[in-house]
Amino acid sequence: MKITINGSGQLGRPTIDGLVQHIVQAEADGFPTYWLAQAGLVEALSVFVAAAHQTTRIELGTAVVPTFQRHPTTLAGQALTAQAATNGRIALGIGLSHQPVIEDRLALRFERPVRHLVDYLDILQPLLTEGAADHHGDIWTAVAQSARPTDVAPPVLVAALGPQTLKVCGQRTDGTVLWLVGPKTIANHIAPRLHEAAESANRPTPRIVCSLPVVVTNDPVKARERAARAFRSYYDLPSYRAMLDREGVSGAEDVAVIGSEASVTEQLAALFEAGATEFSALEFGANPDDAARTRELLKSLNDS
Repeated sequence: MKITINGSGQLGRPTIDGLVQHIVQAEADGFPTYWLAQAGLVEALSVFVAAAHQTTRIELGTAVVPTFQRHPTTLAGQALTAQAATNGRIALGIGLSHQPVIEDRLALRFERPVRHLVDYLDILQPLLTEGAADHHGDIWTAVAQSARPTDVAPPVLVAALGPQTLKVCGQRTDGTVLWLVGPKTIANHIAPRLHEAAESANRPTPRIVCSLPVVVTNDPVKARERAARAFRSYYDLPSYRAMLDREGVSGAEDVAVIGSEASVTEQLAALFEAGATEFSALEFGANPDDAARTRELLKSLNDS
């Protein structure tokens, strides 16, 4: 199993030193990738630059940068700068965010999201790979050319959940980053659509990064109750609600990976059997013992 770490749980009370040390420990524990959400007032790519000189090999991925708030020329510059500073270890996850977030909180217009994504990629990707873009789109436009700080473009992944975004993702990018998506939905919806799109474009097999809360514990009932409370806000976002409905479950507590070492191992195996290419663990142990048991199991399963 390819097990990676989702450090976004550290963003509740963030310090840059704390985030960097969390990344350092993930590398020391042998995990190949560390994912971090672009959320709140912590800038994920800047955190990765801060971690660059204390790590040497771990891939550093954004999960994900919302596109509506940043022009693709801006994000291209930020990503290439971080890529150069980390010696080529960035994975650039991007996503459309959600209509309630974009319209209600930011007063922007969440219109034609698929067209938005296509236009965004039509500017972002050539800037990353060639340092130039000339695209006049319905949503985004850029005529730009510049020297790049590195010739090694980071891979681009998209948080794709709907059929149309999965098609664009498979045809155009290196894969998808998922959140709150269970094994049934991966097997019957995500993986088939993504693979079909990639094959139609003669692209390599896409990455399917499955991220879920995970904890090894002797009290799974209490842990599921805690997950239900902690992740309740996601249920009102239409795309996540749709994925939970596809899975036939009520909420995060039903897709979170919770239980004994044997149970968690079995649940992770089911996700890989469904089509996930890696599991990005958002550890949420309620006490030091559960946290230690969770990390130890994840270490033992990595690359098993």
